Amino acid sequence: MKKRYKFALGAGLLLAGLYVNNASWIAGIPDGEMTLVSHRGVHQTFHRDGLNNETCTAEHIFKPRHEFLENTIESFDAAIYAGAEQIELDIHPTTDGEFVVFHDWTLDCRTDGTGKTRDHDLAYLKALDIGYGYTSDYGRTFPFRGKFTGKMPTLNEVLTEFSDTHFIINFKSRSKSEAASLLDYLDAGEWSRLSVSGHVDPVSIVRDAHPKVRGMVRSEVKQCLKSYVLTGWSGFVPKSCYNMTVPVPANYRKFFWGWPHRFEKRLNKVGSRSLLMGEYTGTGSTGIDSMADLEFVPKNYKGMVWTNTVEWTGPELNSRGLLGE
Repeated sequence: MKKRYKFALGAGLLLAGLYVNNASWIAGIPDGEMTLVSHRGVHQTFHRDGLNNETCTAEHIFKPRHEFLENTIESFDAAIYAGAEQIELDIHPTTDGEFVVFHDWTLDCRTDGTGKTRDHDLAYLKALDIGYGYTSDYGRTFPFRGKFTGKMPTLNEVLTEFSDTHFIINFKSRSKSEAASLLDYLDAGEWSRLSVSGHVDPVSIVRDAHPKVRGMVRSEVKQCLKSYVLTGWSGFVPKSCYNMTVPVPANYRKFFWGWPHRFEKRLNKVGSRSLLMGEYTGTGSTGIDSMADLEFVPKNYKGMVWTNTVEWTGPELNSRGLLGE
């Protein structure tokens, strides 16, 4: 009986220690404010039925509820007005030394152009109608055709227009030379308001040059999350989680020791922040995009929130007092 008593007592003390060491409410609220991250700016959303890497999502959009298209000056302006403090954008190099802001590897889906985006010069890309291919009714109508000619911006145009906004630059290729060209393209001071995502090769080039720039790489994220789930109970943050944007799928958030406040404080100490996303479904995580998704956002959360519907997510979060001033 004494052995059983000692074992039960020891197990109880261990569980109590684990609870105290990882209880969020004991940790207190982290410093700073919650940051709303707009994916591609205000854009047309699309249904995900049968979606794969070859799907032209411009042909799968829902019936338009606004007049904005992704990765444009106007869409970024609308996202900031709605409450976004960070915006994720996609870049491609041109054949004449520029970088354009555009999502797709090829032009054929969204535009009236053809071929790989990076195989053209700036003049060609600037002449395109980037709203040419959008349809919500299987090609019967094209509501944006003719309205977005010349609307593909350069990265420099975006950074100049929005000089106070933080951007997450997503590399669309695995090219180290592309990252090196981007380092030459941008003034060193710009990197204080930039993060990077994509393949580990270009991201590592940027982070080697600017160690304080946060990165988000799928392979590194997997290693970070796996290691933290195994060791985070002790308060230890693995090296793989340092200086990172750490995505947290909403349906897995409670598996992260100390979620949300203690977890965020631990990340902050190593130069990282959490990024709350929508539920992981097996094909990737969505954003905090619906009224139901908003229930995943904790009170006094000080991390980052990813959304595809910033035009209403921002005002709704603000009305609930969740966004900072």
